[in-house]
Amino acid sequence: MNILLNGASGRVGRLIESLVDSDPSMTVVGRGRSDEPLQGCDGAEVVIDFSSPESALHALSVADEHGLPFVSGTTGFDEAQRAALDDAADRIAICHEANFSIGVHLLDSLVREAAQRLGEDFDVEILETHHRNKVDAPSGTALGLARTVAAARGLEVGAAVDPGDRGGRRGPGRIGIQALRGGDVVGEHEVHFLGPGERLTLAHRASDRSLFARGALRAARWILGRSPGRYGLADVLDD
Repeated sequence: MNILLNGASGRVGRLIESLVDSDPSMTVVGRGRSDEPLQGCDGAEVVIDFSSPESALHALSVADEHGLPFVSGTTGFDEAQRAALDDAADRIAICHEANFSIGVHLLDSLVREAAQRLGEDFDVEILETHHRNKVDAPSGTALGLARTVAAARGLEVGAAVDPGDRGGRRGPGRIGIQALRGGDVVGEHEVHFLGPGERLTLAHRASDRSLFARGALRAARWILGRSPGRYGLADVLDD
């Protein structure tokens, strides 16, 4: 598998490069770094991106131009940038995930079931913690978990999610998200269901960032030869 790696100088990008170096079936044939655009498309079969939204969109345009599948773990996209992903998915296969951890995807399934079974008598609060250098807050994973709760309860996401502690009383049906930043925390997510006389907490803690790199490489192998469209890690794991 010949990989075009965008965000090669980042935390996950360096781990992907290390894993590729130890596996003779994979090669990085081109790179994009924080200080230079993606280059080296000759022979590439897939683009893997862990960068910033702006850099990711440039990598997406390269993938689209050359007809390459696109795997991205970049977070912090705004509505227009998400629309660009949807548009490109008409022409190429795209797997975009805020979190390439298998455990997080199991957490998402458990959160969906809990939201459905517990019902609206249980309030939902989400707490996420990351290292001091993470730029976006709340995390893409926390927002994804909030969307899962909203969908399970038939709520409109924009009206239900409260991304930040604004103080005061939380209105009925609102889903709160709190973000902590500090130290070298890889990533922690807790979903609290708070009901009358009891509380259920579902949590995931990542201790090794290489799990994201392994998940992205697994998705990259899976997406080779796929038809254009939007895919997620659930598609990869279910196949």
